[in-house]
Amino acid sequence: MLRFLTGGESHGKELLGIIEGFPANMYLDIEYVNWELQRRQKGYGRSNRMTIEKDEALVLSGVNHKYTTGNPISIMIKNRGTNIELVEITRPRPGHGDLAGALKYNQKGGRNVLERASARETAMRVAIGSICKLFLREFNINIYSHVIQIGDIKTMKNYYDGITIDDLTKADESLVRVLDNSSEELMIEKIEEAKENGDTLGGIIEVIGTSIPVGLGSYTNWDRKLDGIISQSILSIPGIKGIEFGLGFHTSNILGSDYHDEIFYGDNGYYRETNNAGGIEGGVSNGQDIVFRAVMKPIPTLKKPLKTIDMKTKKTEFAQFERSDVCAVPSASIVAESMLAYVLAKEMILKFGGDSMEEIRDNYEHYRTNLKNR
Repeated sequence: MLRFLTGGESHGKELLGIIEGFPANMYLDIEYVNWELQRRQKGYGRSNRMTIEKDEALVLSGVNHKYTTGNPISIMIKNRGTNIELVEITRPRPGHGDLAGALKYNQKGGRNVLERASARETAMRVAIGSICKLFLREFNINIYSHVIQIGDIKTMKNYYDGITIDDLTKADESLVRVLDNSSEELMIEKIEEAKENGDTLGGIIEVIGTSIPVGLGSYTNWDRKLDGIISQSILSIPGIKGIEFGLGFHTSNILGSDYHDEIFYGDNGYYRETNNAGGIEGGVSNGQDIVFRAVMKPIPTLKKPLKTIDMKTKKTEFAQFERSDVCAVPSASIVAESMLAYVLAKEMILKFGGDSMEEIRDNYEHYRTNLKNR
């Protein structure tokens, strides 16, 4: 069973991560891991901390001569932007975990909550997710993402508007990871406007997984349904408040005869000409691309803060401000890729078993061969 844990605080010395159950004999390209970390740090609207951090992963165990050993893989990422004076958070920020966390753990303020609830933790998720991406690529499975909305600016380019894989590979060329220039310009203007007003912005991302085999997940129990597992992983990302698969909420507007993906059979077996379901039926991957969109709320740390209650005096005050982004939607898309990669890698190992890449490949190829005869 594949699983991972992370540790560390936003302004601590380093972030730590460990992934257990990873198979032996996979080439771990550390340059790719660090490139993925750089992708997370980009995006118009990020704070100046992104120019300070320069995240770099150091693999401490589980890899020998650049190949995984089957042992737990442990990783460290140093925090470089930590030389600031830390003060207690007694004026909790609306929308953040400050107050609820402080009350839960009987703290006098929100500092200890902030340090762990911070999106800084997602840097380690990206490092671990990039290792999972390397695993998935061994089976020709790739994951892409792009931004489709920031604030009230929305692009019409999405999975259901005929975008191609070539289009998706160009998302990183945009400062906001959007696929058309006109929307990019309007989104940047919107971010600048929010910044000038001491405000923040959220948005919507779209994530696509390609070459997904039939049979990941299960309909047999509620906690094994693939869309449920993916949803939990994506909603665990700080700021993510909703997720939809395929046509999602638009489904409520159309008839079943227009929504459900008709099934055909050809030389390569079963296939569908549409993918309105987003690649998952009955909690099981159906062989099509997995497609979902997730919405991110505006960041709760505002330069023009909202009203709150001072935890010491119980008087109405304005919430405290710490260094923060104006918009982190582009970054969230990279984190979402990583979380999907982890879920798919976990489900691949669960279904195809094995302690080494060779064993898993053999099981996978045997399964694919048998599928053609069903």
